[in-house]
Amino acid sequence: MPRLKRHTVQPVASSRTLDATDRQLLAALQRDGRMSVNELATEVSVSRATAYQRLERLRSAGIVKGFTAVVDPAAVGLTIAALILANVEQNAWRMAREKLRHLPGLHYLAMTTGGFDFALLVRVADVETLRDVVLDRLQGMPEIRSTQTVFVLDEDDHLAFGARLDTDRPASRS
Repeated sequence: MPRLKRHTVQPVASSRTLDATDRQLLAALQRDGRMSVNELATEVSVSRATAYQRLERLRSAGIVKGFTAVVDPAAVGLTIAALILANVEQNAWRMAREKLRHLPGLHYLAMTTGGFDFALLVRVADVETLRDVVLDRLQGMPEIRSTQTVFVLDEDDHLAFGARLDTDRPASRS
């Protein structure tokens, strides 16, 4: 029987490939992803051509993965946030991950080490919906062994998922 080739995920770029200007560009875009290339160039004190070239390089390298709107969950009726920690049956993590990706209200999913296999951030309109997600959907999955639910009482709303860059520290040298 032929051996299956094992695929590994290689990082698209390391922090060593980012200089101080790249970090400033990324930090400016994290503050306002809608700014034009002209505004970006002005913000970082580089020419428009330099800003455009660097932005294209950051996008093609997979460092900038896209642009999106950050929506206030409460403003759209998602007033309950909960972290759900889940354990799965041994060797069932692939199937569990695929099913978890389709969980109603899922905003974040991570495979973890330690006491739990997965960490999920779920946002729903009310406690009844959360109950259905946990008791019916999650506990109804044969791959799920156990869950622990932690309510989020308050969030730092200026932080969004993604790497937060510290532009005050010197860039790494290759």
